[in-house]
Amino acid sequence: MKRKSKHSIPTKYTLLVLTIICVVVMFISFTLNLSGGPLNSVAGYIFVPMQKGINQVGTWIVNRTDELASLKDVMQKNKDLQAKVDELTQELNTIKLEQYELDNLRELMDLDQKYPSYDKVAARVIANDGGNWFSTFLIDKGENDGIEKDMNVIAGSGLVGIVIDTGPNYAKIRSIIDDASNVSGMALSTADRCIVNGNLASMNENQVIQFTGLKCEDNAVKTGEQIVTSHISDKYLEGILVGYINAIERDSNNLTYSGTITPAVDFQHLQEVLVVLDKKTVHNKTSKGKD
Repeated sequence: MKRKSKHSIPTKYTLLVLTIICVVVMFISFTLNLSGGPLNSVAGYIFVPMQKGINQVGTWIVNRTDELASLKDVMQKNKDLQAKVDELTQELNTIKLEQYELDNLRELMDLDQKYPSYDKVAARVIANDGGNWFSTFLIDKGENDGIEKDMNVIAGSGLVGIVIDTGPNYAKIRSIIDDASNVSGMALSTADRCIVNGNLASMNENQVIQFTGLKCEDNAVKTGEQIVTSHISDKYLEGILVGYINAIERDSNNLTYSGTITPAVDFQHLQEVLVVLDKKTVHNKTSKGKD
């Protein structure tokens, strides 16, 4: 293994000595005016390249300093712009939310005007059963607001469901898409009656519910037909829109029709509803077991 010499001179001292020699030579050259002499030649060979190198290094440092300053300026501007973008994004989200709530309120107002003869109270949905759909859910109004069991609930363009339980400041709603729901309905154009059955499986698959037992003349009821609550409904007020026939086919008995209905209400995004304070008071024995 090669050992270091004990008497080696550190590089910084060597550089210091050479710098002193150069300064001395330059001083002697300028003092004695030795232009054209050997010292001047030596200076030309030594100091000119050194000066060029120093100039290049200085220029590089200046350029890098300017670039660094520009980079810092760009980064600061980018930071300011990002802050502005975040602020505008938040404002836009707030505007979208307010617009969405405004649209919901407008829908409720339109729905309120659609059924002007009924007294209603507006309520906000505060919880659901945890599924993909609002099949059963809670609202923030209850007995203190005049809400009772079996009152009808509407939203969007039509029927949501019915009140099945109440508390002082809440009520539980079962919607028409719930598996336990069945509603006495009728085709609006012909008044032919049917039973509308909730079906969460068909809602998950095609966003439709089912109807059965529709008695009508051949081709009297077609797809797109409006289905509303029937006048013989035991609990639902007459004429509330349930939805639109999506598909229809004749049953094997050749006497009735069955099919599917697209609900008039968006049961995936319910936020506000109207509870109709008027209850159905006329009960028909033929509708026993049907809402």
